[in-house]
Amino acid sequence: MSDPLDRIAAALERMSPPPLRAPDFNSADAFVWQVAPDRLVPVARVNRVDLSLLVGVNRSRDTLLENTVQFARGLPANNALLWGARGMGKSSLVKAIHAKVAAQHPLKIVEVQREDLPSISRLLNLLRDTDHRFILFCDDLSFSHDDQHYKSLKAVLDGGIEGRPDNVVFYATSNRRHLMPRDMIENERSSAISPSEAVEEKVSLSDRFGLWLGFHPCTQDEYLAMIQGYCNAHDVEIAPETLRAEAIEWQATRGGRSGRVAWQYFTDLAGRKGVSIS
Repeated sequence: MSDPLDRIAAALERMSPPPLRAPDFNSADAFVWQVAPDRLVPVARVNRVDLSLLVGVNRSRDTLLENTVQFARGLPANNALLWGARGMGKSSLVKAIHAKVAAQHPLKIVEVQREDLPSISRLLNLLRDTDHRFILFCDDLSFSHDDQHYKSLKAVLDGGIEGRPDNVVFYATSNRRHLMPRDMIENERSSAISPSEAVEEKVSLSDRFGLWLGFHPCTQDEYLAMIQGYCNAHDVEIAPETLRAEAIEWQATRGGRSGRVAWQYFTDLAGRKGVSIS
């Protein structure tokens, strides 16, 4: 019979997996962080559009592009929160800017799911000791009343005692400027013994982003310009008056207009015209 201490040691070894080994970062420009077990999965083909096709977000585009170029060159750069109207190209802008900058500088992007934020310190430790530079990207970031994941995010934004790695910057998108519902903030204020302190910890999370880039609903002219840009890029021919009439009818059936609605109409149009857009 084996020694009880040997059996205990073997059981502990099974419970504590060996340290995660870094993948070959030269194999791809984009990765997805997954847990249980921890791993970085390379993405061979990123789902994105060309930066030139994003209409109506010029100021946000220029600001985020400049920040990303600075970071890729090894210069100081800010974490960025892209917030505002749904379907207006927030996540598309992050991915498009990464593609543009990565074409000239060695820059990787790692997508992190909100529910995996508690594992973020392990990811940072993995990236800290590499020679590459990384954008950590979390899409559709928001928190509910009993959600404690926001505390894990501070490890990325502040970095704790070690500090955020110099080779990592964090970009997030959200429909909410303060990352949580307004009624939740008001409820915290009304029910807490110290209302200001109860709210401050959660609201101040968005303050830790050096860049706040707002996205607002597009005008009809911008909506039509988006569709025309897609048509030009994919050689889809349609009479201007027909495009205008169909596109306006399409937006009416969707209850509003946005970059996403513009792309959905164009996808339908391209299909009817027999044009592949993959």
